Amino acid sequence: MWYSTHALAPLLALSGSRAVKVRCVGSGVMREELRAQYGNPFPIEAAMFELDAPALFAEVTVSFFGCARPYMESFVAYGENACYEWQMEKDPPVLFRMGPLVPGQKRVRTTERPDPPDRADWLPASIGRYTRSFMYGADEHGVAFEQGGGHHGSHPHLVHEFVRSIVERRQPRIDAVTAANWTIAGLCAHESALAGGREVVIPDYRNLP
Repeated sequence: MWYSTHALAPLLALSGSRAVKVRCVGSGVMREELRAQYGNPFPIEAAMFELDAPALFAEVTVSFFGCARPYMESFVAYGENACYEWQMEKDPPVLFRMGPLVPGQKRVRTTERPDPPDRADWLPASIGRYTRSFMYGADEHGVAFEQGGGHHGSHPHLVHEFVRSIVERRQPRIDAVTAANWTIAGLCAHESALAGGREVVIPDYRNLP
């Protein structure tokens, strides 16, 4: 859970919330050579984060070892009228919608697989192309390598926002306090797992002197 930000940060950003408490459990038995290297007894950890938004919880599962599954970084958002599921790295997400509630009738459910836009149009042309992967260097150096498209096109957006915050003399969207709150949540989750699932209160770096 020390590296849970990829899974937890989107959920906190979408909900505009902060994780305030966590219970986490470990599963499986880490191979001895990995346990000795990392000091972590669990190949899989699953955490339930209580958020400071009304009645919202976030569940995060992290596994780097001992899990026979293709690589993925994914998230699912559940709501009363729609659910968004992105499960597999190379597959499109699934969007479920429920029609309005009509007394005496079943709600109509629809399913679609949207193609999320990379919003390169929000970026300067000089970096917009980096939202998607492409081969670079073959014509200039004779050696080509893949460039762009990191974390589904988010890299140039993150860089652009950070640079613009400097130019505009403002706090970036992901400032030091936000990054600290996202990171400490995972550290507290691992502490909970080592304590057998004990509830851990997550510090709030907004209130530091």
